[in-house]
Amino acid sequence: MTCNLLLVDDHALIRAGVRALIQDIPGYTVIGEASDGAQLLEKFSALQPDIVLLDLSMKHVGGLDALQQLKTAYPKSKVLILSMHTDPELIMRALESGAHGYLLKDTTANELEHALLALRNNERYLSPAIAHTVINQALIRSQGPTSPVAHSHNLTARQLEILRLIVRGKSTREIAHGLGLSIKTVEAHRSQIMKRLQIFDVAGLVLFAVREQIISLDD
Repeated sequence: MTCNLLLVDDHALIRAGVRALIQDIPGYTVIGEASDGAQLLEKFSALQPDIVLLDLSMKHVGGLDALQQLKTAYPKSKVLILSMHTDPELIMRALESGAHGYLLKDTTANELEHALLALRNNERYLSPAIAHTVINQALIRSQGPTSPVAHSHNLTARQLEILRLIVRGKSTREIAHGLGLSIKTVEAHRSQIMKRLQIFDVAGLVLFAVREQIISLDD
């Protein structure tokens, strides 16, 4: 089944470039384009795409505002940020606003395919190139009293191992391959981790992992 995409960027040349990359990825098709946040809401309502590829720097209604408006109107919408910005605060705000993934615009076709597959499978995706930046920002935000959350939720050693890989931006398939587990087993662990922690977004998981010293900047 084809996964339908909506491209949102105020530069026609960028949209054309991304469209060209996607044409070489089987199973995906671009069904529409928008040049600003206002058009995003209109096009999403009319086309109902499976995934939105959204730039953050746009005129009129900016990407972050558009993301928040889209998630308010369509809470189940899937959004992959495709941006040139590596500012840690901006990345965290995008993730906290409901983005399911974050890629840099100099990404390769292979990484774009990995990200789209992750979102298609209801997973999150964080570009390895910015994982360190996100962890650093989470560390800054976590300064202060540390609560014994990890102990109260009794995460198993395997779940902690999988959590570390999740916050580094690894997909379920990559985790399964690396640990020698089935995809279904990793999915079950991921579900249990989120239920026990009551955290259902990647930004929250990163913040938790840093605050509880499950992962550090040296990892």
